[in-house]
Amino acid sequence: MHELGRLEDLPADYLDSLTAQNLVPLWPSLRAVLPPGVPTRRTQPTHWSYEALRPLLMRAGDLTPMEKAERRVLVLANPGHGLEAMKASAAMYLGMQLLLPGEWAPSHRHTPNAVRMVVEGEGAWTTVDGEKCPMARGDLILTPTGLWHEHGHDGTGPVVWLDVLDLPLVYFLEASYAIEGQRQVQHPGRGDRAYARGGLAPTPVFGRSGKAYPMLRYPWAEAKAALQALAEDRPDLDAVQITYVNPETGADAENILGFYALMLRPGQTLRLPARSPAQVFHVIEGAAAVAVEASGPAGAPARFDLAEADTCCAPGYTAVTLTNARADAPSFVFIADESPLHRKLGVYEERG
Repeated sequence: MHELGRLEDLPADYLDSLTAQNLVPLWPSLRAVLPPGVPTRRTQPTHWSYEALRPLLMRAGDLTPMEKAERRVLVLANPGHGLEAMKASAAMYLGMQLLLPGEWAPSHRHTPNAVRMVVEGEGAWTTVDGEKCPMARGDLILTPTGLWHEHGHDGTGPVVWLDVLDLPLVYFLEASYAIEGQRQVQHPGRGDRAYARGGLAPTPVFGRSGKAYPMLRYPWAEAKAALQALAEDRPDLDAVQITYVNPETGADAENILGFYALMLRPGQTLRLPARSPAQVFHVIEGAAAVAVEASGPAGAPARFDLAEADTCCAPGYTAVTLTNARADAPSFVFIADESPLHRKLGVYEERG
C-alpha cells in the first residue's frame, strides 16, 4: 500500500485557508480512519476484580447517601478509552451498583438501553414499567430504552449488580438523556412467569399485550437449569451457551447489545473465534481463566484469572479462550457483546 501525503507537506497558508472555511484534507488521515485489514481499536483487555472493588463500593455507601447519588455506581472504565470516557468498549458501559437496605433509587427513564446482572444479595427489586422484578444472584433484568424504572430494597444486607448499557453509543449519537419521574404503581403480572417454559408462550386470544419487551426478568435459576439440561442432552456440544431473547419474537432481548450465559464443563477449555464485536465476561458461578489473543500489531495478548463475580472485557476482532478453573464442577459465565448492533449495521464478521 503506497504512502499518502502528510499534513506537514502542505503549506501553512493553505492549511490556514482550509481552517478558516472549516475544512480539513482527508488524505493525511485516511489510513487512520480506514486502516488496512483490521480496524483500529482503543478497547484494551481489562480485568476488574470484585474482591478488590467491593470494599470501595461499600465505602461509597458510607460516603454518599442515595439522595446525593441517585445511582450509587462505580464505573468499570477501560483505560484504552481513557477513564473519563466511562467506556468498557466502544459501545458498552459497565458499572457496579450498590443498594443498601431501606433505600430507594428514584424512578427515571432514559434513552440508553440497560440491563442488570445481579451479583450479590437478596431482598431488592427493580420496577420496570410497573412490573416488579425481584433481584436474586445471577438474574438478568432489562430496563430498555424509554421505560420507567426504579430500584428498592426490603432486605437486610447490601445488594450489588452489574449494569450494562449501550450508553457510549447513544451518547456519541447525541441522543442520550434522562427524565425523572414519580414512584411507580406496581401492577400484577410478571413476564418471567408468563414465559417460564421454552417453546410455550401465552396464547393471544384477545390480542398480544403490545409490549416491545414482554419479558423483563430472566431468572438465573431458569437459565442455569437450561444450560445444565443442554449439557446433559448434548454431551458432544463444545459450547453450552444460551441467548437471552424476546420470547415472542426470538430476537435479541434488547436492540443494541447481546446477552448470553455460557456453561464451561469441569476442566473445559473453549476457544471463541475472533469476531467483530467486543465482549464482556462476568463469572456468575465458579472461576475461569480468560486468555485474549493478540489483536493486531498494537494489541498484546492478555490473560486473566476470574474468580466469582469478576468481570473482564476483550476487544473485537480478537479470539478469546476460556478455561474452567475448576476440575470438579462447571462454571457459569455471563457474556455481553455488541453483536446485535454489528448485524444491524452490516459490519458483523467472524474470522475464525
